[in-house]
Amino acid sequence: MADKMMRTIHASGPLSGEVALVTGGSRGIGRAIALRLASLGAAVAVCGRDATALQASAAALRATGVPAFSCIADVTRAADTERLVAESQAALGPVSILVNNAGLGLFGPAHERSEAEWDRILDTNLKGVFLVSRAVVPTMIARRNGHILNISSLAGKNTFANGGLYCASKWGLQGLSGCMAEDLREYGIRVSTVCPGSVATEFSPRTDRDRSKLLQAEDVAHVVEMLVTQAPQSFVSEVQMRPLHKP
Repeated sequence: MADKMMRTIHASGPLSGEVALVTGGSRGIGRAIALRLASLGAAVAVCGRDATALQASAAALRATGVPAFSCIADVTRAADTERLVAESQAALGPVSILVNNAGLGLFGPAHERSEAEWDRILDTNLKGVFLVSRAVVPTMIARRNGHILNISSLAGKNTFANGGLYCASKWGLQGLSGCMAEDLREYGIRVSTVCPGSVATEFSPRTDRDRSKLLQAEDVAHVVEMLVTQAPQSFVSEVQMRPLHKP
Protein backbone atom coordinates (compact mmCIF):
# COMPACT_ATOMS: atom_id res chain seq x y z
CA MET A 1 0.00 0.00 0.00
CA ALA A 2 2.82 2.41 0.91
CA ASP A 3 4.60 1.71 -2.40
CA LYS A 4 1.39 2.33 -4.33
CA MET A 5 0.83 5.62 -2.48
CA MET A 6 4.42 6.73 -3.19
CA ARG A 7 3.96 6.05 -6.91
CA THR A 8 0.73 8.05 -6.89
CA ILE A 9 2.51 10.99 -5.27
CA HIS A 10 5.31 10.84 -7.84
CA ALA A 11 2.83 10.58 -10.72
CA SER A 12 1.33 13.93 -9.74
CA GLY A 13 4.57 15.58 -8.59
CA PRO A 14 5.73 18.91 -10.03
CA LEU A 15 8.33 17.14 -12.20
CA SER A 16 6.08 14.32 -13.37
CA GLY A 17 6.88 13.59 -17.02
CA GLU A 18 10.35 15.16 -16.79
CA VAL A 19 13.60 13.25 -17.31
CA ALA A 20 16.68 14.31 -15.37
CA LEU A 21 20.30 13.33 -15.95
CA VAL A 22 22.68 13.88 -13.03
CA THR A 23 26.40 13.38 -13.61
CA GLY A 24 28.43 12.23 -10.64
CA GLY A 25 25.19 10.91 -9.19
CA SER A 26 26.63 7.98 -7.26
CA ARG A 27 27.47 9.84 -4.04
CA GLY A 28 27.48 13.13 -2.18
CA ILE A 29 25.84 16.14 -3.76
CA GLY A 30 24.96 14.30 -6.97
CA ARG A 31 23.16 11.50 -5.17
CA ALA A 32 21.24 13.99 -2.99
CA ILE A 33 20.15 15.93 -6.08
CA ALA A 34 19.11 12.78 -7.93
CA LEU A 35 16.98 11.60 -5.01
CA ARG A 36 15.39 15.04 -4.62
CA LEU A 37 14.43 15.15 -8.30
CA ALA A 38 12.99 11.64 -8.01
CA SER A 39 10.95 12.71 -5.00
CA LEU A 40 9.45 15.44 -7.21
CA GLY A 41 8.34 12.87 -9.79
CA ALA A 42 11.12 13.01 -12.39
CA ALA A 43 12.57 9.91 -14.00
CA VAL A 44 16.28 10.05 -13.20
CA ALA A 45 19.46 8.85 -14.90
CA VAL A 46 22.76 8.96 -13.05
CA CYS A 47 26.32 8.30 -14.11
CA GLY A 48 29.59 7.77 -12.29
CA ARG A 49 32.79 5.74 -12.43
CA ASP A 50 32.44 3.67 -9.24
CA ALA A 51 30.23 0.72 -10.18
CA THR A 52 29.36 -0.24 -6.59
CA ALA A 53 28.39 3.28 -5.53
CA LEU A 54 26.47 3.78 -8.77
CA GLN A 55 24.44 0.60 -8.28
CA ALA A 56 23.55 1.68 -4.74
CA SER A 57 22.42 5.09 -5.97
CA ALA A 58 20.32 3.53 -8.74
CA ALA A 59 18.70 1.14 -6.24
CA ALA A 60 17.81 4.07 -3.96
CA LEU A 61 16.25 5.88 -6.89
CA ARG A 62 14.17 2.89 -7.93
CA ALA A 63 13.00 2.47 -4.35
CA THR A 64 11.24 5.84 -4.65
CA GLY A 65 9.03 4.38 -7.36
CA VAL A 66 10.23 6.43 -10.34
CA PRO A 67 11.91 5.06 -13.47
CA ALA A 68 15.69 5.17 -13.07
CA PHE A 69 18.75 4.41 -15.18
CA SER A 70 22.44 4.24 -14.32
CA CYS A 71 25.49 4.19 -16.55
CA ILE A 72 29.21 4.01 -15.90
CA ALA A 73 30.71 6.91 -17.81
CA ASP A 74 33.75 9.19 -17.80
CA VAL A 75 32.53 12.72 -18.54
CA THR A 76 35.96 13.71 -19.84
CA ARG A 77 35.56 11.41 -22.86
CA ALA A 78 33.33 12.51 -25.73
CA ALA A 79 32.42 8.94 -26.69
CA ASP A 80 31.33 8.20 -23.11
CA THR A 81 29.16 11.31 -22.87
CA GLU A 82 27.47 10.63 -26.19
CA ARG A 83 26.76 7.04 -25.14
CA LEU A 84 25.53 8.19 -21.73
CA VAL A 85 23.01 10.60 -23.21
CA ALA A 86 21.87 8.20 -25.94
CA GLU A 87 21.34 5.32 -23.50
CA SER A 88 19.65 7.52 -20.90
CA GLN A 89 17.20 8.87 -23.45
CA ALA A 90 16.54 5.41 -24.88
CA ALA A 91 15.71 4.16 -21.38
CA LEU A 92 13.74 7.12 -20.01
CA GLY A 93 12.92 9.59 -22.79
CA PRO A 94 14.29 13.01 -23.79
CA VAL A 95 16.39 14.66 -21.09
CA SER A 96 14.72 17.88 -19.94
CA ILE A 97 16.84 18.52 -16.82
CA LEU A 98 20.62 18.20 -16.90
CA VAL A 99 22.62 18.58 -13.70
CA ASN A 100 26.34 18.79 -14.42
CA ASN A 101 27.63 17.79 -11.01
CA ALA A 102 30.64 15.53 -11.68
CA GLY A 103 33.74 17.18 -10.30
CA LEU A 104 37.13 16.75 -8.68
CA GLY A 105 39.14 18.73 -6.18
CA LEU A 106 42.92 18.82 -6.02
CA PHE A 107 44.58 21.45 -3.86
CA GLY A 108 48.03 22.89 -3.33
CA PRO A 109 50.18 25.65 -4.85
CA ALA A 110 49.71 25.75 -8.61
CA HIS A 111 53.44 25.81 -9.25
CA GLU A 112 53.78 22.47 -7.45
CA ARG A 113 51.11 20.71 -9.47
CA SER A 114 51.84 18.60 -12.55
CA GLU A 115 50.51 18.97 -16.08
CA ALA A 116 48.64 15.69 -15.63
CA GLU A 117 46.91 17.08 -12.52
CA TRP A 118 45.98 20.26 -14.39
CA ASP A 119 44.47 18.20 -17.20
CA ARG A 120 42.58 15.97 -14.78
CA ILE A 121 40.93 18.86 -12.93
CA LEU A 122 40.14 20.99 -15.98
CA ASP A 123 38.92 18.03 -18.02
CA THR A 124 36.52 16.87 -15.30
CA ASN A 125 35.26 20.18 -13.91
CA LEU A 126 35.07 22.15 -17.16
CA LYS A 127 35.46 20.00 -20.28
CA GLY A 128 33.03 17.45 -18.85
CA VAL A 129 30.30 20.09 -18.59
CA PHE A 130 30.95 21.12 -22.19
CA LEU A 131 30.79 17.53 -23.48
CA VAL A 132 27.67 16.41 -21.62
CA SER A 133 25.82 19.66 -22.36
CA ARG A 134 26.76 19.43 -26.03
CA ALA A 135 25.25 15.94 -26.17
CA VAL A 136 22.00 16.97 -24.44
CA VAL A 137 21.31 20.41 -25.93
CA PRO A 138 20.11 19.37 -29.43
CA THR A 139 17.14 17.51 -27.91
CA MET A 140 16.33 20.46 -25.68
CA ILE A 141 16.50 22.86 -28.63
CA ALA A 142 14.17 20.62 -30.64
CA ARG A 143 11.71 20.63 -27.72
CA ARG A 144 12.35 24.34 -26.99
CA ASN A 145 12.50 23.56 -23.31
CA GLY A 146 15.00 22.52 -20.67
CA HIS A 147 17.03 23.23 -17.56
CA ILE A 148 20.80 22.95 -17.34
CA LEU A 149 22.21 23.34 -13.84
CA ASN A 150 25.96 23.47 -13.44
CA ILE A 151 27.21 22.78 -9.93
CA SER A 152 30.02 25.28 -9.53
CA SER A 153 31.49 26.64 -6.30
CA LEU A 154 32.25 29.83 -4.44
CA ALA A 155 35.76 28.99 -5.65
CA GLY A 156 34.49 30.19 -9.01
CA LYS A 157 33.93 33.63 -7.47
CA ASN A 158 36.85 33.90 -5.02
CA THR A 159 40.51 32.94 -4.88
CA PHE A 160 42.36 31.31 -1.99
CA ALA A 161 45.75 29.85 -1.25
CA ASN A 162 46.29 26.34 -2.64
CA GLY A 163 43.21 26.63 -4.87
CA GLY A 164 44.90 27.45 -8.19
CA LEU A 165 43.80 24.47 -10.27
CA TYR A 166 40.38 24.14 -8.68
CA CYS A 167 39.61 27.86 -8.90
CA ALA A 168 40.73 27.93 -12.53
CA SER A 169 38.27 25.17 -13.38
CA LYS A 170 35.37 26.82 -11.54
CA TRP A 171 36.06 30.33 -12.84
CA GLY A 172 36.06 28.78 -16.31
CA LEU A 173 32.77 27.05 -15.53
CA GLN A 174 31.22 30.38 -14.54
CA GLY A 175 32.20 31.85 -17.91
CA LEU A 176 31.02 28.84 -19.89
CA SER A 177 27.70 28.79 -18.02
CA GLY A 178 27.02 32.48 -18.62
CA CYS A 179 27.67 32.17 -22.33
CA MET A 180 25.56 29.02 -22.59
CA ALA A 181 22.71 30.86 -20.88
CA GLU A 182 22.80 33.62 -23.50
CA ASP A 183 23.09 31.16 -26.38
CA LEU A 184 20.18 29.00 -25.24
CA ARG A 185 17.61 31.25 -23.59
CA GLU A 186 15.92 32.02 -26.92
CA TYR A 187 15.09 28.30 -27.15
CA GLY A 188 13.39 28.29 -23.75
CA ILE A 189 16.40 26.64 -22.09
CA ARG A 190 17.57 28.01 -18.75
CA VAL A 191 21.19 27.60 -17.69
CA SER A 192 22.00 28.24 -14.03
CA THR A 193 25.00 27.82 -11.78
CA VAL A 194 24.84 26.78 -8.15
CA CYS A 195 27.86 27.98 -6.17
CA PRO A 196 28.11 26.32 -2.75
CA GLY A 197 30.78 26.96 -0.19
CA SER A 198 32.27 23.94 1.59
CA VAL A 199 29.85 21.00 1.71
CA ALA A 200 30.14 18.16 4.23
CA THR A 201 31.13 15.39 1.83
CA GLU A 202 34.31 13.37 1.35
CA PHE A 203 35.20 15.93 -1.31
CA SER A 204 35.85 18.76 1.15
CA PRO A 205 39.59 19.50 1.55
CA ARG A 206 39.17 20.96 5.04
CA THR A 207 39.30 18.49 7.91
CA ASP A 208 39.67 21.11 10.67
CA ARG A 209 36.10 22.41 10.49
CA ASP A 210 32.97 21.52 12.41
CA ARG A 211 31.21 19.48 9.73
CA SER A 212 27.84 19.99 11.37
CA LYS A 213 28.12 23.68 10.49
CA LEU A 214 29.08 23.09 6.85
CA LEU A 215 26.54 23.06 4.06
CA GLN A 216 24.99 19.63 3.57
CA ALA A 217 24.41 17.83 0.26
CA GLU A 218 20.66 18.15 0.86
CA ASP A 219 21.03 21.95 1.03
CA VAL A 220 22.34 21.95 -2.53
CA ALA A 221 19.54 19.60 -3.59
CA HIS A 222 17.03 22.06 -2.12
CA VAL A 223 18.40 24.88 -4.30
CA VAL A 224 18.22 22.63 -7.37
CA GLU A 225 14.57 21.95 -6.53
CA MET A 226 13.94 25.69 -6.33
CA LEU A 227 15.52 26.27 -9.73
CA VAL A 228 13.67 23.53 -11.61
CA THR A 229 10.30 24.46 -10.13
CA GLN A 230 10.51 28.23 -10.62
CA ALA A 231 7.78 30.03 -12.57
CA PRO A 232 8.11 29.50 -16.33
CA GLN A 233 8.74 33.16 -17.14
CA SER A 234 11.60 33.58 -14.62
CA PHE A 235 15.29 32.85 -14.99
CA VAL A 236 17.68 32.57 -12.05
CA SER A 237 21.17 32.57 -13.48
CA GLU A 238 23.19 31.98 -10.31
CA VAL A 239 22.77 30.99 -6.68
CA GLN A 240 25.56 31.48 -4.14
CA MET A 241 25.34 29.34 -0.99
CA ARG A 242 27.01 29.80 2.39
CA PRO A 243 26.45 28.14 5.76
CA LEU A 244 24.44 30.20 8.20
CA HIS A 245 27.11 29.85 10.88
CA LYS A 246 30.82 29.95 10.05
CA PRO A 247 32.35 26.54 10.74
